[in-house]
Amino acid sequence: MTKNYFKVIQLLCCFLFLAATSAFAVDLDKQNRDPKYVETIVGRSQKIVDKLNLSDKKVAEDVRNVIANRYFELNDIYEKRDAKVNQIKESGVTGTAKADALSAAEFEKDAALYRSHFAFPANLSLFLNEKQIEEVKDGLTYGVVMVTYNATLEMIPSLKEEEKTQIYAWLVEAREFAMDAETSGKKHEAFGKYKGRINNYLSKRGYDLVKEREQWYKRIKEKESK
Repeated sequence: MTKNYFKVIQLLCCFLFLAATSAFAVDLDKQNRDPKYVETIVGRSQKIVDKLNLSDKKVAEDVRNVIANRYFELNDIYEKRDAKVNQIKESGVTGTAKADALSAAEFEKDAALYRSHFAFPANLSLFLNEKQIEEVKDGLTYGVVMVTYNATLEMIPSLKEEEKTQIYAWLVEAREFAMDAETSGKKHEAFGKYKGRINNYLSKRGYDLVKEREQWYKRIKEKESK
């Protein structure tokens, strides 16, 4: 085979690579949005991306845009729900008709969230591996999973492995709900529900949480005094 043949093959591979890269390019969904709001969201998204330490600047930009667009999408979903709720309340409709209309607005919101929830990691998977996607999810939810998990292990050093596994699984499940929440307060509420479930679980397993917490605080104070 001639050198020209290999050169053509090499150029073709480069072309296909560039085509694939451009096909996955992600545009920022900023049209018709308040520039200050866009700037805030982009900055918030960039902080999450920075922690991934991505070497490819284009990939980092695309990931940032995927995250920012997710924020925009959630905002749109909840704004649409709120607008419908306000419209229903202002319409003067009452009784069963009002309740049905409000339920329909919530159902439509939940359906949109469901689609968005699964599309988001799928979009990230074009650029990131599973571990990196998990880091993005943690970034979106203030790292509550590991903060709570580590605190629980410190509070109760005698936890069995199956108990640790269950606690972590519930916190990860809580994170999935927190990712869809409309405010930071709602995100913490999602975790709060699962923290209650974890506390009930541990109590049923024979742990005295009040005593365990007191002993934990005591250990912390002893470390600080040294």
